[in-house]
Amino acid sequence: MTAEELSKSNLGPESSSGGSGRPEASASLGSAEPVVKSDWSTRIDALRQQEADLKRSIADLQATYNRLTQDQFQKIQADVGRMVQQGTADLEQRKRTLQKEIETLERRQERIQAEMRTTFAGASQDLAVRVQGFKDYLVGSLQDLATSAEQLDLTPMTRAAAAPERAPRGEAGSERTNRPAPRRSGAEAAPAQPAFASNAFQDQTERIRSLLDQYRMRPDYYGPLWQLRRTFEPIHAERVSNWFFAQGGRGAVKSMGSRLQNVLVASAALSILYALYGNRLRTLVLSNSPERLGEWRRGLQDCLGISRADFGTGQGVMLFDAPEPLAQRADRITADSGLPFIVVDEAEAVISLALLQFPLWLAFAPDPTNPAAAEYDYY
Repeated sequence: MTAEELSKSNLGPESSSGGSGRPEASASLGSAEPVVKSDWSTRIDALRQQEADLKRSIADLQATYNRLTQDQFQKIQADVGRMVQQGTADLEQRKRTLQKEIETLERRQERIQAEMRTTFAGASQDLAVRVQGFKDYLVGSLQDLATSAEQLDLTPMTRAAAAPERAPRGEAGSERTNRPAPRRSGAEAAPAQPAFASNAFQDQTERIRSLLDQYRMRPDYYGPLWQLRRTFEPIHAERVSNWFFAQGGRGAVKSMGSRLQNVLVASAALSILYALYGNRLRTLVLSNSPERLGEWRRGLQDCLGISRADFGTGQGVMLFDAPEPLAQRADRITADSGLPFIVVDEAEAVISLALLQFPLWLAFAPDPTNPAAAEYDYY
């Protein structure tokens, strides 16, 4: 609406009278019209100025938005580039590490193969030495047997029967009778050593020695149940071999100094007996405290690959903290055509005589040079 239209609307119907009216009204109208025009012009200029300010603000905001967007994009692009570079560096480092490990494993493989070839040759030589030693043992045994057979006196009954016939012959016969017997040589006069139990496992000698060699030179850490799965040193094999062939499976061996080593020796003996007698074998372990029995249970599980299900009152391995119930259980096993194998812990200072009646028992004796070692409760 213009200033003229506004003035016309303010004058009302009097303006349409064709100029007729009072002269005071026309004078006031002429003075008010420039004031209205000036007011509206000022307002229009203010609005235009405000419009220009708004346009400038919008332009500034648009420029700021563009600048922030561009900065953020550049920052994101830089972060992505840095992450890709870091990831690439990590992958290259892992690649170098894997290459080093592969080279190490290849060298280890070559060394193991060389050791296997060397060990096989050494094992063959050792086996030949053992075979020769066993041959010498058999030859010596046969020679001793032949010598013993030659020394047997097989004619006393004949001489006793002929004595009445020789009696009337006179002094010649009496002189011959009274003549002192010739003195025997030192080898013949030496008393024979008792060897009541040394032949207990002679029929299985080859099998037992073969198993001992297998445990010592070719350990199988993932073998079947009841087979030894741990490293077996020559000192362990010596203890087990002595228990089988010198003691006949009944006797005490010197402690190895720790319960773990004793469990390893007992596990080797148990494994060989299981290979010989199968499911007839029942193992009974005696120790005077539940803690030590727990160590025996864990040690046997570790050495033989058995589980808790193999420990019970009528199968596998049985644990006892007193000799009386152990002897009763061994009696029942024997009555059921089983074969009890008794293992006595080093902590047992006294062995009950009731245990000595069974054919297989293995006790660990404390080292007399180190009595304090018998008090250990550790592996």
